[in-house]
Amino acid sequence: MTKLLNCLDTICIYVGTYKKYNDGSLFGKWLNLSDYSDYDELLEAMKELQQDETDPEFMFQDYECPSFISSLGLISESYISNDIYDIIDQISDCGYDIKVIESFIDCFGVSDLNEIIDRITECYVGEYSDDETFVQSLLEETGDIPQNIPSYISIDWESTARNVMYNYSTSNNHYFRSF
Repeated sequence: MTKLLNCLDTICIYVGTYKKYNDGSLFGKWLNLSDYSDYDELLEAMKELQQDETDPEFMFQDYECPSFISSLGLISESYISNDIYDIIDQISDCGYDIKVIESFIDCFGVSDLNEIIDRITECYVGEYSDDETFVQSLLEETGDIPQNIPSYISIDWESTARNVMYNYSTSNNHYFRSF
């Protein structure tokens, strides 16, 4: 699992310019965001790479990043947010794995970064292999299933899970209380 602390290691951008592209050149270079301490240092590297242009209009012809980075609008073909390093730090402080954040966004969409962090903290239940395993664990942990239940009583976990899941959402085996 990739921790958000190392999230910058997974973000790479291919930096070219619109002028070169329009002139038929794909000249550029892959830059890894973790090689730079902040946006200003990244910007200097981009300018140095394209130093043959006086005022380069950067084009990010390709980029690799966790899906939530592009979902938050932090990177696109013509834009990289100057707040990207601060935002990654802020998200990293919440302590959740990248897959948890991506699963949350898949379930509930993206609205506001602070809301995402607050909601994950409030709603995240855990990772389970399937709905039945999740519901059985949930009901046992909350005490809704007595520990001394007779062995001749059989619980239809598929049906129980179907009913309980009305109050939960899941993506990639990560479970969240619906809000």
